[in-house]
Amino acid sequence: MAFNSELSALIKARFPLIYVLTWEEKRFITTVQNMLADTSFFSKPRALWEWTVTDGFIKNGQPEKADIRTPARALEMIDTLPEDGVFILKDLYSFLALPQCDQAVIRLLKDLVWRIKNGNHLKTVIITGHDKFIPDALQKEVLIKEFALPTREEIREVLFTLIEQNRQNKKLRFDIADEQTVTRLCEAACGLTLNEAENAFALSIVKDGVLDAQDISTIAEEKKQIIQRNGLLEFSIPKLKMEDIGGLENLKKWLEKRTSSWSERAHKYNLPAPRGVMITGLPGCGKSLTAKTVSTSWNVPLLRLDMGAVFSGLVGSSERNMRSVIQTAESMAPCVLWIDEIEKAFSGVGSSGDSGVATRIFGTFLTWMQEKEKFVFVVATANNIDSLPPELLRKGRFDEIFFVDLPTQAERKIILSIHLKKRITHPEVSGTTVIDDAFINTLTDKTEGFTGAEIEQVVISALFEAFAENRAITLNDFITAIDNTVPLIVTQAEKIRAIREWANVRAVSATSLHHKVAGEIDTVQDTTTPKKPEPELIPRGGRSVEF
Repeated sequence: MAFNSELSALIKARFPLIYVLTWEEKRFITTVQNMLADTSFFSKPRALWEWTVTDGFIKNGQPEKADIRTPARALEMIDTLPEDGVFILKDLYSFLALPQCDQAVIRLLKDLVWRIKNGNHLKTVIITGHDKFIPDALQKEVLIKEFALPTREEIREVLFTLIEQNRQNKKLRFDIADEQTVTRLCEAACGLTLNEAENAFALSIVKDGVLDAQDISTIAEEKKQIIQRNGLLEFSIPKLKMEDIGGLENLKKWLEKRTSSWSERAHKYNLPAPRGVMITGLPGCGKSLTAKTVSTSWNVPLLRLDMGAVFSGLVGSSERNMRSVIQTAESMAPCVLWIDEIEKAFSGVGSSGDSGVATRIFGTFLTWMQEKEKFVFVVATANNIDSLPPELLRKGRFDEIFFVDLPTQAERKIILSIHLKKRITHPEVSGTTVIDDAFINTLTDKTEGFTGAEIEQVVISALFEAFAENRAITLNDFITAIDNTVPLIVTQAEKIRAIREWANVRAVSATSLHHKVAGEIDTVQDTTTPKKPEPELIPRGGRSVEF
């Protein structure tokens, strides 16, 4: 309804040229038809004209006799027509797109704008297109409006229309009497056009002849295929849970306290919806794993943004890609938007090597992060955060910056327990080996300085040893795997030292205080150069704040 009010105001104010961004021409046409027929918007009726290069003009749903299929002749007809009207030009955008934009069409549009403003008849020209194809010569002449994707209420109407149309089919069953089921089905289809939503519902019914809560996964899978067509966003349905993360209790508590923070209950507390978190730290310590589990814990979709795909090679397409990402993410709200290794996209902003594209995309992203109203929780991960622009790290962009360090002794024990329990499930694999506290404690002591990913690979390597010899696993298999591993603490000692120094001042530790041994200081040693003096001990990174 808000869009109808805004568009009707523009038409009544005699805005001559409006560009509407939409993928849904049919739904937009229906919206305009209903608006023009509504006496609360317009007391005086106006004709609705539609034009395409294939059919020419259609007036109020009826084809016109005059065969006008070229844009030049269409604009000339609008200019000379002695009546009020709204003219929707569906295919004109293709004649305005760079680099082969039609200069004659641009000239005719500029002249038409002036004549409409000074003419005796009330005319409004609306150009529809899926993206903004506006040449510089028309920048000052056109007003841009975005026709958003359908709301949950509109999707709900499509759902019940589909059910009503198939109600007489005895082979089909509709188990959606529960209002919560209806809400979840509609939420699952958010982010789709009405046609895509209808197709997803129809597919769910056809698969097993039943429409019920079980079809939410079917709709989500169809949605995944649709969203991934543009190559910018990856729709994921993670199966990992917070319990699958070993340690990082401080970060997990922070996230758990914000569960359902976009709900009506949170509004009663006048709480703003959280914007997002930046998770930085050492590679292989659980940053990406945490990002994946947030959506599972909150029961919302996860969208992974490929920043490399955003920076397309065509002029202007990178900015268009970023706008498309934002629009899609907001249409799916509430959701989690995961940006992995964000420093690779924005580390060169403002430098001499930046052509300006990265700076413009960065500006668009910052503005959106600051002003977004819909709940799109951004989880950005970074390995080298000191290369990011300072504007991105100030308060107001992200709610908090967490630092993920090498796992402590307590965390290594949890990580080992998780992977041993996950991998060793068959009695023939465990054999006579008893995996008890003493077994895990031995491995915990020997994996000091290992990342979570390195610990997982130790378990996998040990299992391969036993698998290759077709026998049960032994403690010695794990010790051999540990001895054959050169951990990150050795290969990147200087980097670990530097990032810990950075995090001690600027970030909050993701590790809970009770998982840190009193006075614990991990030694970062460079064993590849033993003749050098032992490096200075650097305390674990991140401020010790408890949530």
